[in-house]
Amino acid sequence: MTRPTTTQPAAAIPAQPGPRDVTDAAPATPGGDMEATGSTDGASVIPGAGPAGPRPGERATVRLRDTGEEEPPRYAPEWLQLREPADAAARSYDLLDPLRIRLANLPGRAGGGLVVHDIGCGTGSMGRWLAPRLDGTQHWVLHDRDPYLLHFAAVASPRSAADGSHVTVETRRGDVARLTPDALAGASLVTASALLDVLTREEVGALAAACAGAGCPALLTLSVAGRVELTEPHPLDAEITEAFNAHQRRGGLLGPDAVTAAAEAFTELGATVRLNPSPWRLGPREAALTEQWLRGWVGAAVEERPELAERAGAYLAQRLEACAAGKLRVVVHHTDLLALCRPADGGA
Repeated sequence: MTRPTTTQPAAAIPAQPGPRDVTDAAPATPGGDMEATGSTDGASVIPGAGPAGPRPGERATVRLRDTGEEEPPRYAPEWLQLREPADAAARSYDLLDPLRIRLANLPGRAGGGLVVHDIGCGTGSMGRWLAPRLDGTQHWVLHDRDPYLLHFAAVASPRSAADGSHVTVETRRGDVARLTPDALAGASLVTASALLDVLTREEVGALAAACAGAGCPALLTLSVAGRVELTEPHPLDAEITEAFNAHQRRGGLLGPDAVTAAAEAFTELGATVRLNPSPWRLGPREAALTEQWLRGWVGAAVEERPELAERAGAYLAQRLEACAAGKLRVVVHHTDLLALCRPADGGA
């Protein structure tokens, strides 16, 4: 895949798809046709929050393998929109300076713009966070399997960079597992959010190899770390966490082991890797997100270990009551990874 010779400004995404444009998803109220899943107390959970997870090897919004099947998306735009402010607050700003330095010194960058590939873009929250924090003209290539989410990502993409330069965008409905150095030819940067933990070790290795082969850095944010903290502590916290983490590892997915595996894969390919914590810090102002996260977190734990159902139901009711009263605070630990791959031309 290569960058088109002509681009459309982000403010004017074409209504009809071109050869590399799948922004033809019909505009709609976000999530209007999404079916909510259940939780331990019978209440609905926005798809993506839980409890049902993707099948082994498949993220909700990114098809990792071509199975020949068409399935409804498992992530609703409501969930992605609900978590976007917490994601933005959590991402590590400390990784931006070394990233900016590398981008400024990329071969061929002098006077040229950036080409950023956002893998599993969802509704485009990564671009809305990062594009206004980088200088220079930018062209974002948004990858996802769901044309509905690609539509939202395209129309809500940022229009300008930190210095006022133009930001343009295109969308590609594609298969993450097929990313190769050729697919990333000309890329200045690869980004992703909440992706690594729903990949297998082989798929993480393939992603690292594609970035290293293209000689571009990778900023991969918000991978689950397998740790949560709730106030006040409860005796069942550790058991729910353990069951949830086991659920995350179903089918060979990496879950909370993803960042370690990715760091090893990039390091073996000669990249310099930096890791920084990026926790969600949820309080009374994030009550709606906390409620959905709780239902999904506990629901996934019970799906993994059904014998927890009765105790988990009482636990969830108690936690939800504290959340509604503004007394619950939650820290959900994530990790951001910056991999500075060696430039493809062998430069420093």
